[in-house]
Amino acid sequence: MASRLVNTFVIFLLLTSKSFVESMTKQQIKDSGKLLKKSCMPKNDVTEDQVGDISQGKFIEERNVMCYVSCVYTMGQVIKNNKIVYDAFLKQIDLMYPADLKDAAKSAVEKCREVGKKYKDICEAAYWTAKCLYDVDANSFMFP
Repeated sequence: MASRLVNTFVIFLLLTSKSFVESMTKQQIKDSGKLLKKSCMPKNDVTEDQVGDISQGKFIEERNVMCYVSCVYTMGQVIKNNKIVYDAFLKQIDLMYPADLKDAAKSAVEKCREVGKKYKDICEAAYWTAKCLYDVDANSFMFP
């Protein structure tokens, strides 16, 4: 339990420390996402086969995968009170993304802003939003 708290705290620092994350590369963002993945996989009873290729556009339409996506977004501070906070998405992009991907990623968020609103269930809303983000711009889509 203590290690989970430490991991969550480290993730929080990574996601909120502007001085640290401004210089993150795409690979560093992927590496830091491994902490989110390690925490969310067992919580949602998913395997690497189910979620390991989401960043390459392999979205398996199963409830536990959908809730895994929701878990990642919740730990990444873009889901609050069971709602996707699109302004938080934009803030995370500004803080974390490399300069060459920021505009495309922010544009994808704007294009996908309405997707999550179609679903009352946060797992479905998160999943379909993530899929939309990938479909709009696969190059700027990063997911653990």
